[in-house]
Amino acid sequence: MRLVRALTIILVALALAACSQFDNRHMVALSKPVLTRLAEIGSSPQEAMLIRIYKQSSELEVWKRTRTGAFVLFKTYAICTWSGDLGPKFREGDMQSPEGFYTVTPAQMNPKSSYWLSFNTGFPNKFDQAWGRTGTNLMVHGDCKSVGCYAVTDEQIKEIYALARESFSGGNRSFQLQLFPFRMTDANLASNAASPHAAFWANLKQGADIFEATRQPPAWDVCEKRYVFNRNDPLAQPLDPLGACPVAPLSTMTALQ
Repeated sequence: MRLVRALTIILVALALAACSQFDNRHMVALSKPVLTRLAEIGSSPQEAMLIRIYKQSSELEVWKRTRTGAFVLFKTYAICTWSGDLGPKFREGDMQSPEGFYTVTPAQMNPKSSYWLSFNTGFPNKFDQAWGRTGTNLMVHGDCKSVGCYAVTDEQIKEIYALARESFSGGNRSFQLQLFPFRMTDANLASNAASPHAAFWANLKQGADIFEATRQPPAWDVCEKRYVFNRNDPLAQPLDPLGACPVAPLSTMTALQ
């Protein structure tokens, strides 16, 4: 009886330990190589971050703000899979991963995801809503499976999630998520000029170009059912997504040239 009781206690303890580890999966500490890399680029876990995703090459980039104020590429992760084809998501159930500019807040982080860990892209955003596009639970997550999402490995999502968690702990209220069909070069747009999505992609390229020129995430908003960048403070003075667009400031026009 004593042996049975002892074995029962051990099994219960192991089960509780496993449960505790599972429940605390969102609190995995950043590894020493991650901390070393952050120091090398002049950043820290608490600094602001930005994520860029490219469908065609299946890449996810994490960028971090450095002590100079500029964002520097921290690491590129290989995406296991994404859904659909190159192009935006239109409706619930179309099995399409979204494209566009999104904002991720702490409320969009899911520590109890069935795909280990995840965060919601924020689809449909203001642009998507202006076009009547629908869809729910469009995530970046682990488990290498995708139904309209972007999937990475469990080990990768642990690290990406921890980077976001630490950035939020540093007082950053959100991070920008840029979802692109491919790298937004003139050559890639030219080779896809016949696509029905060409005008949409050209619009996305405006924001991508600003980041390339300034290494600062552009403030994005929507007017005339299109994205505009650095025209206003979208929190203090949001634009009417169906209304006329304001004139672009000279700094923005210069960055686009």
